[in-house]
Order: sequence, then C-alpha cells, then structure tokens
Amino acid sequence: MNRRNTPSLPSLRKRIDRLDREMLRLLNRRAGLVVQVGRLKRNGNLPVFDPRRERRILRQLVRANRGPLSRASVERLFREIIRHSRLLEAAATAHLTRRR
Repeated sequence: MNRRNTPSLPSLRKRIDRLDREMLRLLNRRAGLVVQVGRLKRNGNLPVFDPRRERRILRQLVRANRGPLSRASVERLFREIIRHSRLLEAAATAHLTRRR
C-alpha cells in the first residue's frame, strides 16, 4: 500500500492471482460433480441437455449478482461454464456407453 492506503498494483495483482487459483479449484470441483451427474443421467436414460434447468440457473445467478459485473457478463460467463459442463456430461455418458 502507498501512503494514501491505496493498494499497489503488484498487491492487487497478487490478490487477483489468488482468486484466479481459487476459481480454478472451484470450477474443477464443479466439474467433478458434473461428471457424476452425467453418469446418473446415463443410468437413468436422461438427456444431457436440460434447457429449463439451465434457464433457471442463469436467472438465479443474474438475480444474485451484486456487481460490478453486468447482467450480460454474468450470463455469458455462466453460459460458457454450463456449455463446458454439458461437454463433460456427454463425455461421461459416452464413456459409460462404450464400456457396456
């Protein structure tokens, strides 16, 4: 911090780097759960894509957002996370199908 109690650029970057690693850890935890969901869907003959659930998730996240990210940014970020989650689910489903 400088003399006006404003964090320095290196200090802020270090905090951002820590948050990036934490977000990566959480995304990987989420991905592990997604793989489990994919297996359950496969066993239950359920489709990977559930558009109603995805819309509900996005609505809840947009409502929970307190900024400074815009609504559009939150939607785009989580649409991408959900898209990659669907890919993981599909891969888990395909893997189980090939093993049978």
